Formats: sequence, C-alpha cells, structure tokens
Amino acid sequence: MSGIGVITAVGRPAIAEVFHTLVVQPTSFCNLDCAYCYLPDRRSRRLLTVEVARACATSIEQQGSEHPVSVVWHGGEPTATPIGHFRNLLTAFEPLRRTGRVRHEIQTNATLISQRWCDLFAAYGFAVGVSVDGPGTLNRNRVDYAGRQTADRTMRGVQMLADAGLEYSVICVVTPETIDHADDLIDFFTDLPGCQSVGFNIEEQEGAARQPVTEEAVYRFWRRLVQRRTAGSGLRIRDLDRLADYLTGARAGHVDHTPHEPIPTVSWDGQVVLLSPELLGITDPEYGDFIAGNVVEEPITAMIGRAGGLRYVTEFVTALNECADRCGFYDFCRGGQAGNRYFEHGTLTVRETNFCRTTRQALVRATADHLTPTGGPA
Repeated sequence: MSGIGVITAVGRPAIAEVFHTLVVQPTSFCNLDCAYCYLPDRRSRRLLTVEVARACATSIEQQGSEHPVSVVWHGGEPTATPIGHFRNLLTAFEPLRRTGRVRHEIQTNATLISQRWCDLFAAYGFAVGVSVDGPGTLNRNRVDYAGRQTADRTMRGVQMLADAGLEYSVICVVTPETIDHADDLIDFFTDLPGCQSVGFNIEEQEGAARQPVTEEAVYRFWRRLVQRRTAGSGLRIRDLDRLADYLTGARAGHVDHTPHEPIPTVSWDGQVVLLSPELLGITDPEYGDFIAGNVVEEPITAMIGRAGGLRYVTEFVTALNECADRCGFYDFCRGGQAGNRYFEHGTLTVRETNFCRTTRQALVRATADHLTPTGGPA
C-alpha cells in the first residue's frame, strides 16, 4: 500500500502518490470581478512562463503514469492570456498530448472567446468548461471592474463555441439570489446551445463577505432538480449523475475507496499547492502559504512524496479519518474538500463543513425524500 496517510476504516491510502489532474494558472489576471470570487491577485497581469510550462510537462513525463493527466488551465481567466503566449505554453505538452498522456481542459467565463480561441481549442483537443450562473439577472454576481453585467458577453462567447461545433460543460454558482430559481436555471441550461452538462456549485465561503445559502433553501433546490430529472428532463446535471453512479456502484457492492487526488496546482511562477486549487495564492504563515515546492526546482512527484510532512496535508488526513469513522455520508462524500475546511474554519482538522451539508448531505436527503417520501424540510 502506498500513498500519503491511511484511512483506517477502509485500510486504504488517504491521498494518492500520483496525480491525474494538474491545474495550471496561465495568468493571475481575471477580467471579471465576481461578487463571490476568492482569488486574491486577480487584478495582476502576471503570466506563466514557458520555463514553468516545460517543468510541468517534465513532471508529467517523469511520473510515468499509465493514465493520462488532465492539464486544467484555470484561474484567473485563462483567455486573458495573449493567445500567442498561450500557444507557446501548450508547445511544451505536445509530445505528451500526441501520445495520449496529456489532455487539455480549460475553465473560462467565455467573455473573451474569439474565433482564434475556438480554433486553438479544436486544434489541441480541449475540453471546454464555461462559468455562467444563469440568464440575465440570475448572472448578476458576475460583473466586470466597472460593475457592468457580463451575461451578454458570455452568451456571445457561448454562441461562438457552438457555431464552431465545440461542445462544453458549465459550472453554475448557485447563490442566495438564485437558489429559489431552479426551474429557470434548468430551462436556461437545457436550451443553451452546445451545453452538454451543468454542475451546480452551491456558493462556498472562500473569503468573500457574503451571506451563506441556507440549508433549507439548498434542500428545496436539490429536490426540485430531482423532480425535474424524474419527470423527464434531459439536462445532464453533474451532481445528480455522481449520486446515481454512486448508488449504482453501491448496489453492486462496488464502493469507491480510491485515494484522494493530490491535485497539484501550479501558479504563474511555478509555486505548487496540493489538495485544493483555491489555496493557491493564500498567505498564511501557519501553513507555509500552503506551498509544497516549486516545479522549476524539482518534479511534482518529489513534492508529493514528502507531502506527509506538510501541516495542512496531515490535518486533512486526520479530518478524513474523522469523516470515515463518524459520518454516514462518507462513502458518497469521501470526506469533502480541503479548501472548504480552511476557508470556513481556518483549519483543516474539522470534520463537517457547510459545504458538506449543502453540497453532499442535502443532495442525498432531497433525493431520498423524493424517491421514498418522508416529508423532509418544507
């Protein structure tokens, strides 16, 4: 058995020693100023260097995994990177991509999408994710630095993707302002050209001073999504699909206890954090700013190999064991996310978070109450 730490209840490593997802920050800059955004340096126009990109590719190659690595270009806004520079960054990964060892993904607000970007996505086989929170005023939290609404700009970008024959998935942040608009959101994403699926992220507490979404409202939201699904809605919803996959596996006696992905995330200057991309750029001397090392100086596998000595990693393993020992949702939830523990509580040792209750537990309860009615919250 190899990996970082152990989940005693299941006798498996807590965190894998290999990575299959590498998050890369091509620029720290974002052209939007979303009300709930947690990125501390989103006004800075710093760019990932070709040297860092080459070091990332070398880390993937040296790892020698049998499975392809998803290189996820994310945060700030990747398409704010000059496209010529972005293409230079991709060059470092080409030998790996052409042999099937790397695949590219990008998460974009779509406001800067042009035909040139569409051509690049097609040429390099990108899986595209679009961030949009709904139609018109339901997208109200996604504004630019002048406070102007951006829904129309995003829709222009979405239409360009669709016209280019590029399918995409969507991430929608569900906020206190939109939590009671489940039907409007389902109808919007169902009709969105080129949209293949949507994932609903209940707004998390990640530094922005905002009121949380209530558990009762979240329960109603998930239950309405389940009702629409069982009534015949064809919209693919990531969250419902994950639960359905879990239930199918559990009925067959196949509960997934594979270790957590270490999710190395690389900043524009090569600094690497583990476990949660949201920790990148966070300053906290108690946790050494969550830095595991610099990819220009050493391979990522070396950082993961000694990650058991990092305070935030050991705290996360401790919390996962608490979840496995004491929480009835563990087999589905798998212990939640590292970043949510830190942003909600300032430590990673806590067992349960608001994220657990709203994104995992409320979903399970709403589904169970719909399929076997027991009343549930009003």
